[in-house]
Amino acid sequence: MDRPRLRGIVHVVNSLDYGGLERVVADLAIEQHARGMAVSVFSICDTGGFRGTLESAGVPVSVAGKRRTLDLDVLRLLRRAAAGADVVHSHNFVPNYYAAAALLGWRSRPALVNTCHNMGTRLDNRRLRLLYRWSLRRTARVAMVGEQVRRRFVDDGIVPAARAATVLNGIPVARFAGGDEARARARARLGVAADAPLLGCVGRLVELKNHRLLLDCLPRLAARYPDVRVVLVGEGPAEAALREQAAALGVAGRVVFAGACDDVPALLPAMDVFVLPSLTEGLSIALLEACASGLAIVASDVGGNPEIVRDGGTGRLFASGDGEALYALLDELLGDAAGRTRLGAAAREWVLANASVGAMADGYERLYREALAA
Repeated sequence: MDRPRLRGIVHVVNSLDYGGLERVVADLAIEQHARGMAVSVFSICDTGGFRGTLESAGVPVSVAGKRRTLDLDVLRLLRRAAAGADVVHSHNFVPNYYAAAALLGWRSRPALVNTCHNMGTRLDNRRLRLLYRWSLRRTARVAMVGEQVRRRFVDDGIVPAARAATVLNGIPVARFAGGDEARARARARLGVAADAPLLGCVGRLVELKNHRLLLDCLPRLAARYPDVRVVLVGEGPAEAALREQAAALGVAGRVVFAGACDDVPALLPAMDVFVLPSLTEGLSIALLEACASGLAIVASDVGGNPEIVRDGGTGRLFASGDGEALYALLDELLGDAAGRTRLGAAAREWVLANASVGAMADGYERLYREALAA
């Protein structure tokens, strides 16, 4: 017998500004809509970013415009948005306690499902930790985007093991393609010469992404590869400091600050090596996208990165913060075109088999049904 169709899913996010979490929510909601589910997105704060992408795909977006620390108007609007839904799916910590508060007093549906998209460093804030713990008492299931994330939350006693599950992030793999024409277009767009070795990183320009470590390697790499360039795709509060660092190192002309981008698949083919030197990660969307583009990857051995990057198989890993190790791997790969091709092909095979947006949507549908049954 066919299972009854879910009548409604409301995704609750802090905002839809460009970032990995927001990309996951947009892709998931669009896939669910394509499967015939009634799905909408509720943004607590004013937002642009992926809002247009969602609305163009037929997914309604509500924006609450949060104005204060605990905004009762947001609760009222969220309660109205959740009426008639089967599932309210919150993403990370603040959206979960807003959703839990909005649903107070409701005796049956909707079920509240939460996803933890990172290793929870923000929970060092005592107030946020207490509010999130309170909200978990009213949460039917909690998804972690990788096994390392699940272990962290369960082992630290934050999420009960019986309600914790792992649902890998997924991406629309078909959107990512390489080839000579795509590479030429991307390089022209970035202003990078066709034959210049290019290292790339995609992510918010914040301290936790540790872009500084990559820039520190650039002067020595330039001595070995005179035309080498670095492209940083993203924006954030660390941009001014990174520009100052590049100037102080004498490599400002080698660094392209590409800014925020809603079309990352079009830029990735320009890169020879994708670099992620983060201090912490959940299950990085940027890494999954690099895999789908068939790029050779060098990533720090933190969080969920080793779940994607098998050292020597689908990429290379180095100890977080170890600049010498990062330099050595970049030097090795820039000089080994065949090695880059081998690693990139293996990475694409892995993401096709394990981290498509379809597989992610299947995982969440199973979790929703478990939550409703509970």
